[in-house]
Amino acid sequence: MLGAAPPRPPRLTGDARRAYARPVNPPPPVAPLGTLETEVMDVVWRHDGEPLHAALQGRLAYTTVMTTMDRLFKKGLLERRKQGRAFAYRARVTRRQLVLDAGAGLIRGLIDSEGEPALSFLVDAVTERDRELLDSLERLVREKKRQAKGR
Repeated sequence: MLGAAPPRPPRLTGDARRAYARPVNPPPPVAPLGTLETEVMDVVWRHDGEPLHAALQGRLAYTTVMTTMDRLFKKGLLERRKQGRAFAYRARVTRRQLVLDAGAGLIRGLIDSEGEPALSFLVDAVTERDRELLDSLERLVREKKRQAKGR
């Protein structure tokens, strides 16, 4: 049937309605690393400052490694300096920094887009894992409240 109006979606009530009441903003991209980028970063962290071709020899083509390292450089994860006609690469961040930054971005994005349910999930996850961690979270909240009052 041409020109007919599309069917109306079902009317939402209760919790379903509240869930759709505000626009959902997707969390900001965390720029996760692909499998190849992760493999190259692992080698960079293990062989800091050494040529990487030997470590990846036989598994990846030279051009694949160089393209991947250029992408990692552009993402700000590697630094490079000219050595003759080639570049020498080093990690700009530690593995721990990268994991913490990605986790922080994910948590911020979830809280920005989902608010209290995301925060509630975080508290539940902490509670299930470790009672001492929950006590630490409580101390951090009190400290942040004190700091906010002082501003």
